[in-house]
Amino acid sequence: MDQREIKAIIESLLYVWGEPLSLSDIAEVLEMKKSKISDILTEMIADFNFYRRGLQIKQINNKYQLVTRPEHYEWISKLCTPKSNKKLSNAALETLSIIAYKQPITRMEIEAIRGVKCERSIYTLLQKDLIREVGRLDKPGKPILFGTTDEFLKYFGLISIEQLPELKKSTNSDDEVKENDE
Repeated sequence: MDQREIKAIIESLLYVWGEPLSLSDIAEVLEMKKSKISDILTEMIADFNFYRRGLQIKQINNKYQLVTRPEHYEWISKLCTPKSNKKLSNAALETLSIIAYKQPITRMEIEAIRGVKCERSIYTLLQKDLIREVGRLDKPGKPILFGTTDEFLKYFGLISIEQLPELKKSTNSDDEVKENDE
């Protein structure tokens, strides 16, 4: 099979699957080494971008998905009615950012950072598949540990969690914060 045919098959697989497809699955279907498939996917991503095609291949961790270009949203939205409102409240965004930067983290730890209850925000984030249970803490009550999902990466256009921007250091010391509170 020549490389042009392999690219066509990969494009078909990504189109039909719809969801992110792992490098391992693609390699298994084509009965090829993952390193070769990875090289071909890198070429395909560059080709799609160079020719400014209406679709692009998006990498999310070690998975790939065929998606439309974000700059075409205006025209696509005229044709399609959104399935659901994907907007998040400020409380949900705050909770999500804490989970993203501190994962794995418990609800109690999130509430200690935010200073308010966050059960509703966690429920919303779980429903939108932006976070998931990643385990349980070995403490009394076995509290649930939360972490982000591949859907989180997709939602924010990230390849991996390492692409999150660095947090700015607070200029206030703990003593200054206590003085300000008093």
